[in-house]
Amino acid sequence: MAHNIFLDDDGRGYRAPKGGVAALVVVAFVGTLAWFVYDQCRIDVPTGQMAILVSKVGKNISNEDELAPTGSKEGEYRGIQRDFLTEGRYFYNPYYWDWEVIKQTEIPNGKIGVRVSLDGDDLPYGEFLAHLDKSGEPTTKGIVPGVLRAGRYPIHKYLYDVKPHDPITVPAGFKGVVTNLAGPIPDDPNVMLSPVDFRGVQEEVFNAGTHYVNPYEKRIELVDCRSQRFDLAQNKDMGFPSKDGFWVRLDGIIEFRVMPDHAAEVFVTYNEDANGERVDEEIVRKVILPNARSFCRLQGSNRAGREFISGKTKIEFQEAFQEAMRDACEPLGIEIIQALITEIHPPQKIAEPVRGREIAVQQELNYQQQILQQGSEQKLAIEKELVIQKKALVQADQKVVKVTTEAEREREVAVTKANEGLAVAKLKLEAAQDEADAITSRGEAAAKVVQFENEAEAAGWKAAVAAFGGEGSEYARFVMFQKMAQAYRKIMVNTADSPLMKIFDSFTPASGGNGKPTPAGDGSN
Repeated sequence: MAHNIFLDDDGRGYRAPKGGVAALVVVAFVGTLAWFVYDQCRIDVPTGQMAILVSKVGKNISNEDELAPTGSKEGEYRGIQRDFLTEGRYFYNPYYWDWEVIKQTEIPNGKIGVRVSLDGDDLPYGEFLAHLDKSGEPTTKGIVPGVLRAGRYPIHKYLYDVKPHDPITVPAGFKGVVTNLAGPIPDDPNVMLSPVDFRGVQEEVFNAGTHYVNPYEKRIELVDCRSQRFDLAQNKDMGFPSKDGFWVRLDGIIEFRVMPDHAAEVFVTYNEDANGERVDEEIVRKVILPNARSFCRLQGSNRAGREFISGKTKIEFQEAFQEAMRDACEPLGIEIIQALITEIHPPQKIAEPVRGREIAVQQELNYQQQILQQGSEQKLAIEKELVIQKKALVQADQKVVKVTTEAEREREVAVTKANEGLAVAKLKLEAAQDEADAITSRGEAAAKVVQFENEAEAAGWKAAVAAFGGEGSEYARFVMFQKMAQAYRKIMVNTADSPLMKIFDSFTPASGGNGKPTPAGDGSN
């Protein structure tokens, strides 16, 4: 029986336990397995890339197939798988799988991408667009309908090939005529425009702008709908024989354009020599020139050569020419904006005499116009004078009205001021009367007061005189001595008790206060 012998630090051996060896083996196995899985089985798909899987085991595919059949499970068949891996981290057993990391398909800005299916059944004869199932995936080889806009797409390179193309830009003033390159053939192939979704030129056109169209599905061709000008004298052969056999040559300018609503019809009709890009030259060659020549030769041959020298004939011919060109071109989808006859060159043999006569006629008309003009100037001068006269009369009337108005205003102001003075005088008169009445009342009152005071004073004197027996002289003497006694007493204050002052005692009022004098010789004080 074998045993595991290990050496310690001293070199002596010892027998290791069986469980420790198993644990070491398990740890080593797990570590190796983890390293194998992480390092050998890891698939890192960076941003902007994808990984195509290749199975090393499974059923063999047929010789006609390049990839695993559609609908098969992952790894069921050997070879390139239809499924792919996008950005991220994946783990696949390298003994069963191989892989290829490639960049995703990127459509730059300003471009479109057209997919070409590389897998599936072969297309029937005459078809080039791949057939699609209900989910929109191709079931046959060929060009896939639709386009890819600018961006990044994870496209299987063994399933699809992507071809970059430029989008169709229709400039301003142009229309884009659409031609379906695929689809069923119309029942009636002799019609100019095909029904919708049928092969051929479509009636609906693209307006100005950028259109992202698959160039293998639809062909877009530009038709210029802007105004075009053509000079009739460009070929130096625009002329006609007159009624009297003279050759008359003319110059003119025709301005036209393709009607936008009829752009497809005009394109189909006149695109033979324009290479599908411009049809204006074909329109000039096939429509403008033939109709212009036809009108000039038919209408010009009905008039004599000398008639084309006068201005009236030129105007009539010009109007008829423009109307005829519009009637002939508009039913064809071509709008005649303007058709002008700039100059008519009559034969020189008749030009000079006819021109001299026309000049004389024009001079006569000029003189008549001058006479009319002078008469008009005379009338205008009279009218100007009348206007000046009317203006003077109006100014005089305005002055009269102004003076009258000012005088009327001054009179009204004077009357107003006089009325104001009269009112003030009346008010002052009333105030003076009131003041006089007040003064009279005050005088009468003062007189009555004086009268009452005098009457009261007189009544007092009468009473006093009556006290002296009706003798006024006695009362006067009493009053005199009474006044003197008071003053004298003040003077003789130190001799109040002297015999001299005793003589005045009889004239002083009694101490009883009755106001009656005490008779002389009475022994009272």
